[in-house]
Amino acid sequence: MSLRAAWRGWIGEKTTSLGMWLFLDKQIYRRVHSVIVPGNDGTTQIDHVCVSSFGIFVIETKNMSGWIFGSESDRHWTQSFPGKKFRFQNPLRQNYRHTKCLAEFLRLDHSLFHSIAFFIGDCRFKTPMPPNVMSSGLASYIKKFRLWVLEQPHVEEIVATLQALRINPISNNREHVAGLKERHQSTATCPRCRRALKRRVARKGLFAGKAFLGCSGWPDCDFVRPIS
Repeated sequence: MSLRAAWRGWIGEKTTSLGMWLFLDKQIYRRVHSVIVPGNDGTTQIDHVCVSSFGIFVIETKNMSGWIFGSESDRHWTQSFPGKKFRFQNPLRQNYRHTKCLAEFLRLDHSLFHSIAFFIGDCRFKTPMPPNVMSSGLASYIKKFRLWVLEQPHVEEIVATLQALRINPISNNREHVAGLKERHQSTATCPRCRRALKRRVARKGLFAGKAFLGCSGWPDCDFVRPIS
């Protein structure tokens, strides 16, 4: 990629990021960015949290280009370019863990949380997406929620709690990285869904007869790990 193209990409990303919040009143919609939240099974990093009397909006951002294929129920989505494709985790499934972890940490009912996947970059959706997956119109979507569910003092308390998590970001980040490493090295628990790993033996194919660890949640989760 040329320097000019990289510069244009950076400008585009910043412009789009600014546009995410441009039409939201800061006094009504309080925002906290890049929060690492502790949970029962480690930590989780959340891109953006928007707290208001109309609920708590948890936004997972994806800076991607190309064509995007996927549905709400798919485990993985596809990013497509001419001649090549890449799979990535369904951001709605990814964000579900974020909302659950945040709800548990704040001791709030999960129904107060709204999950949003927001794509920035030069990408185009090639399959119908649910309304909470978008590449524009974030503010308009958030403003559609008009049911009053949190009093203003509670909003301020939640924002203060989240901001307190950012006081020592280096420590929080170390815990987050350590938690990820622990989950991905475990031989007992699936790092994706936290269900138990079970010993299995491949019945056919290139690895027929070879033992491996597979998630007990299959086929919902297809995580596997070789046994060394």
